[in-house]
Amino acid sequence: MSKVGIIMGSKSDLPVMQEAIDILTGFDIEIEVDIVSAHRTPEKLFDYGKNAHTRGFSVIIAGAGGAAHLPGMIASLSPLPVIGVPVKSSNSIDGWDSILSILQMPGGVPVATVALNGAKNAGILAAQIIGSSDTCVLDKIVLYKEGLKAKVIESSKDLK
Repeated sequence: MSKVGIIMGSKSDLPVMQEAIDILTGFDIEIEVDIVSAHRTPEKLFDYGKNAHTRGFSVIIAGAGGAAHLPGMIASLSPLPVIGVPVKSSNSIDGWDSILSILQMPGGVPVATVALNGAKNAGILAAQIIGSSDTCVLDKIVLYKEGLKAKVIESSKDLK
């Protein structure tokens, strides 16, 4: 079974990253959640990035605010897909610092970047990556998207 690593730079990022946790749990995808600071625990970051693929992970979701080096550094160390979640933190410049830090990666070190505080979409994207080779997960994603469609149709009916 595939597993998703969900890491964040500090505990203050957890309220944002909880949306990824919730969506992946809803798809019955195994997750492992941890705090890995690019600036305060670089040795832990290095170990995590270098060894994630040997620990059963298929995808890593990394959320960080401010300078937000966590997703890019993990992507530089790991052969796995990395999804970056820019987090608007208390020391942030309206979130632009984390958005640009995660988005503007050099060639050869991709980070799939979602919107500011977009952990829900990060979770869905991770599930879709896993679903590309796991029909059980893919079926759950199809049902989820059908549910989104049904909500829009119902909302449209409410207006009439």
